[in-house]
Formats: sequence, structure tokens, C-alpha cells
Amino acid sequence: MKKIILLIVLGYSIAGIAQSKLERADKYFDEFKFEKAIALYHDLASESRKTSTHVIQRLADAHFNMSEYQNAKDWYVKLYAMQGQNVGESNIIKLVQCLKASMEPEKADQLLKDFYSSDQDRLNMILAQKEQLESLKEKNQKFEIKKLAFNSKKSDFAPAMFNDMLVFASARDTLRSSGKIYPWNNQPYLDVYLTNPNVADYVPEKFLDNMDSDFHDSNVAFAPGSQTVYFTRNYIKNNKLNANNDGLSNMQILKGSIYQNKLIEVTSLSFNSKDYSCGHPAISPDGKFLYFTSNMPGGYGHSDIYMVELGMDGNAISPPKNLGKQINTKGREMFPFVDGDTLYFASDGHYGLGGLDVFGSTILSENKFDLPSNLGEPINGNMDDFSLIYNAKKDLGFFASNRFGGAGDDDIYQINKAKPVDCLVYSGYVLNKNTGDPIPLSKIELYDGATGFVSALQTDGNGYFNITLPCNKENKLVFSKPRFTKEEVSIITGENPQEPSEENMIYLTPFESLVVKEGDVEKIKVNPIYFEYDKSDITTRAEIELEKVLYAMREFPGIKIKIESHTDSRGSDQYNFKLSDDRAKSTMRYLISKGIDHDRIVSADGYGEYRLKNRCSNGVKCSEQEHLLNRRSDFIIVEKNENMENVQR
Repeated sequence: MKKIILLIVLGYSIAGIAQSKLERADKYFDEFKFEKAIALYHDLASESRKTSTHVIQRLADAHFNMSEYQNAKDWYVKLYAMQGQNVGESNIIKLVQCLKASMEPEKADQLLKDFYSSDQDRLNMILAQKEQLESLKEKNQKFEIKKLAFNSKKSDFAPAMFNDMLVFASARDTLRSSGKIYPWNNQPYLDVYLTNPNVADYVPEKFLDNMDSDFHDSNVAFAPGSQTVYFTRNYIKNNKLNANNDGLSNMQILKGSIYQNKLIEVTSLSFNSKDYSCGHPAISPDGKFLYFTSNMPGGYGHSDIYMVELGMDGNAISPPKNLGKQINTKGREMFPFVDGDTLYFASDGHYGLGGLDVFGSTILSENKFDLPSNLGEPINGNMDDFSLIYNAKKDLGFFASNRFGGAGDDDIYQINKAKPVDCLVYSGYVLNKNTGDPIPLSKIELYDGATGFVSALQTDGNGYFNITLPCNKENKLVFSKPRFTKEEVSIITGENPQEPSEENMIYLTPFESLVVKEGDVEKIKVNPIYFEYDKSDITTRAEIELEKVLYAMREFPGIKIKIESHTDSRGSDQYNFKLSDDRAKSTMRYLISKGIDHDRIVSADGYGEYRLKNRCSNGVKCSEQEHLLNRRSDFIIVEKNENMENVQR
């Protein structure tokens, strides 16, 4: 951003007698011809063994005004090394911005702490703003930004909405008949353009048929509900710059009316003066106040934000009032804009990310403002970000920046409210299915249906969990605990936030409830497996019990079993042995057909009537119930992982 954004502009060249190199450098500097001034100052610095503080200061400021922050930093560092705390607050602010633009935020922060160590109020404000800015990094981004197709290779900034169109200032016009070039950045003078930001191939056109002048026209603001327009222009007389006694043409705010696409009834507002600049007009939503930027005497820093009250005719009816030290600093405050009860503005004096940053402050009363808050990324970065306009009701705004990756010098970006990232707060308890008791420190894993694992957390000591689910996702929650079964819950979220889902009860079954112990032997708990007489086929009744075996093996993939099948004593020993062995192997085949890895079934053997559990051997008269006790299949656990940890299915 090779300009001070229209605060002080052109200085007349004054012919004179032969001058020294320093005098010529100073003359170029005073005329804002910074490139020529820098070249001469560099010559002076290289020619002298000890460069004067004047030359160092001018080199630092010239590079800073050209937004060459890395080069400016080197000279401000030298100045600080020479003068220490006596370097002055304005230089400290500029050095801080240069350090941040050079990706050295820690050095910048330490410099602020050192310089303001004796000004506790100012230091407290800086620390509060730093904490607020850092807190934004822990939150989801509030805004999304996008580049706009109409930006040019030259400076484009100062957007304003005009109905559904966008008005902005630009130096893109290289076809002026006068051929005048702005010496600060060697670009044409600014004009006001109109475009449709929603049409990518819309070619910007000049705003109004007769608004052009041969010098700067920019920063348009519109009074609500009327055809009154305010804008910034040089002091001009007879199509020439109208200079003050110092040979400078400052800026003024003009008011006019739009009629049949022409500007009529143009007047200068009463508070303008050739001795200082006024610019960047912004109208309050109710049309009662005009906010603007000025370097008029009596301010706090390089440029401050002021306000005046407007009458029914749109003219100022009160003297300019400085917004005070809560808003204004020793640095640059500029580009005010008001939406609702929020004042937005650009500043390099408040704590930021580098260069100019955009801040927002709640208007508490006509004379009182809340602590300005940095809007953070992606609106702000380590370069200059400024001239923001925003409509909270429409979630739409625009701002300008000279960040890297743009089309040119300054570019305009569109702001939209970021789409919600978090859509549903899902909470509840993990409980023991058998007892209803909470299961503390249960594991909860979140999976994205498309990309897989996302994150993990635990329940608290009461089994309570609270997890925020992202928007527009197929979310899968997996609840688990060693020696318990696993439970999966699928939740599909939409694009917009939903009401919290609370008191969700997740039940896990303990491993111990699925097994029974007989001495040192641990078996999966099942009722007798029924087969048809003289058959080994799996029946429907048998499937019901085998589902218990499948459940245990699926829930605990670390266990391995062996299958033992037994008969009662009725029938021949050889017949019973073969029948039980067929049934054991039929059971094994069934489990494998249902997805159990065959390696997890160590063996499947029949033992006939050789392992009776009671007295009912051959020839002993027993009841049917007693014989039933011997007709059984056992699913004996022969191996399990150490802590019975479930694994993802």
C-alpha cells in the first residue's frame, strides 16, 4: 500500500537554487516522491562513516510509507539502537508493525512490553488486546474471504455498497488525457468505480457521469434512504491543486446529490481546512452522524477518527469530536465504518498482526467505546488490511489488503460469515448394561464416515461425556472400555447447528457377564445347543444360542476358543462319539460362515458320552432332565489378550 491512504497527498515542486544532496533528498521526501528520496538517502548513508539520525529516520519513514516494511525495519532498528526509549512512541509503533510484517512477533511483543513498562494503562490495554487476539486462534474462524475478479494490478480499495452494486476507489485508469501521475506510488490518481461483485466478468465502469477530476476522488459513503453522497477529493481550484501555505494540497470531504447518474450540488463540509486533511467518510446507520479520518491539530497520533453530527440537510451541525484514546493512538487510525452498534476501523497503533489491522469496537454511547477487538485472521494478516465495510444482517462485507497473493498493489476481498463447523453437542452417560452403574474413564472415538479417525476422549468419573460433532458429516462414535463390549452410534449432521442432544445413555456389557467359570476353565455362557435327533445340522433354536457365541467373539476379537460337544449315555459309545464330533464341527463351520476367523477356533471335537457331568452312565436310569445336562456344547476360552481391549471393527 504505497500511500498513507489519502491523508496528506501532493506537495508542489518548488524550483530553487542549487541544493545539496541532503536538501534534494528532503525535498523529494516532503513532496512524497519516496523512491527518489530513498535513493539519495542511501547514497548519503553509504558516503558517511556515521549516518545521521535524520537520514536514518527519513530512510525508515520513506520505506514505511511505501509499505516496504522489511526494509523499514532495518532502519528503525538502527534508530532504536541509537536512541533507545527516547526514540518516541510513533517510531516504536512503526517498528512493531515492521517486525510483525517481517514475521518476528516475539521481538515486537517484547519491544512493546519494554517501551510501555512505565505506562501501565497502555500496557494493560495492549495485553488485553493480545489475549483477545490469541483467543481467536482457539476458535473456529468467523469469516471466510475470497478474491474478487475485478481487482487490477494497481491499487483498488475503499469499497462501499450502492444498492446491489459495489463502488470502490482505484488507480487503474492509465488513459487520463492529462497524464498526471501520483508521485507517492507512481500510479494514476484515484477514481471511483462501480461494479457487480457477483458477476465475475463484469467490467468496472466509472461511477457517475461527471465525477472525474484530474486528481484524487475516493472513499464514497451514502446517506441511508437518500441520494446524498459523501466522498474524498483534493482541494482543487480551476482544475489545479489548491495548496496551503506549505505548498501541500490536503484532502477534503465533499457532499453532493445523485441525479440522473450525475453528481450535483457539490459542497465542501464546514470542518474542512487547507491546513489538514479530512477523508474516509462513513455515515451511521441512522444517518445522524458522520465519522471520518483527519490529521487535524490536537489529535493523538498520525491520524485520528472523528465524528460530527449531521442536520436534516446532511451538513455538519457540530464541531468535529475526536473519538478519544480508547480508539485513537499515536499511530494511524483510519477508515471508519459503522454497522449497528459496532464501529469498525483500521489501525496500526492497537495490538495487531502487522501493518494496519481491522478492529471492531462496540459503541456504548456517543462518547464511550468498548475496547477495540482485533478481527483476527483471515481478515487481518501481517501486511495492511483496511477499509472494511460489513453488513451483519446479510453476513456480507468487503475490505482491502496488500497481502501477498493478490492481483496488484491493494486488492478488495469479499467477506462472508464462515459456514458453521460445529453443529451438534452430543452428551450423556456410559453405563454398565447389567447393573446400570456408570463406567468411568470410558473411551470415546470419533470417526468421519469419509476420512476415518478424527479424535478421542474419555468419560469423566461419573461416566459423563460431552462431544461436539462437526457439520455436514456422517459421524460415528465408538464407546469402549477394557473388558466391556463396544457400542457404536452413527449421527448424521446437516449444514446448520442443531439443538443439543442430551441425556443419551450408552450401555456396555461387561465381559464377565458373557462367560461362566468352572474351576479354572472359562466358557462363553450359552444354554444347551439343540440338534434334531440323529442329526448335526444347526437348527433355528441352535442359532439363537450360537448368536451369544458370535456376540462375544465379535465384541472381543482377542479371544480364541475350542468347541467341545458332548452327548448323553444313551446309544452306543461309538455312535455317540461320531455324532458329537459331527455336531462340534458343524458348529465350527457355522461360526466361520458368520465371519469368525477360523484361526480363532483352535479345535472342534466331539467327546460322545465320555465326559458325563452326572451319574447317568450306561444302564443307569435317569430322568430326561438329568440326561439333558450331559447333552451340551462348551465354548471354552483358551486365549485372550491381556486387558481384553476391544479393537475397531
